[in-house]
Amino acid sequence: MFVDHRQEQWPGWLGTMEFAYNNKRHTATQMLPFEANYSLSPRMGFEERRGKRYEAAEEFVERIRQIQKEMKAALRKAQEEMRKYVDRKRRKAMEYKVEDIVLLSTKELKWHIKERRSEKLTEQFVGPYKVKKVILANAVELDLLPTVNIHS
Repeated sequence: MFVDHRQEQWPGWLGTMEFAYNNKRHTATQMLPFEANYSLSPRMGFEERRGKRYEAAEEFVERIRQIQKEMKAALRKAQEEMRKYVDRKRRKAMEYKVEDIVLLSTKELKWHIKERRSEKLTEQFVGPYKVKKVILANAVELDLLPTVNIHS
C-alpha cells in the first residue's frame, strides 16, 4: 500500500509499517503487540510526557507475566475455535491394508515423469498398484514396477 509502481520506496516505509502493525489490536488477544511486549501503549510522538516515577522492577515483571498469561489463554481459546471449525470439514483418513489396490498421485512426481511433454496433460493419478506394506496410517509401501524410478 505504501509502494509506488516501480516498487523502489518500500525500505523507507518499513519503520512506519512496523509501528502501524504494533499499534493494531490483535483479534485473538485483543491487545496491541507493543503492549504485550512492553506492557504500555506506544507513544505517537505528539502527546506530552508526564513526570511520573518508574515502577519497581518486580511490579513491572509481574505485570508482564500477567499479560503473557492472558495472551496465552486468549490464543489457546482462538486455537480451539479454529480447530473446531476445521474439524467439522475434516474427513476420516483411509485405512489401507496389505494387498489393497491404490492409485498413486503424480502431484509430487514432476521430475520423475520426464518423458511427458506437458505437465498440464500428465495424468493426475497412475496405477493401479498393490499395497505391499502398511508403514503408518497415512504411509504405505507400494509394489511398483522395476521401470518406475521412485522410492516405493
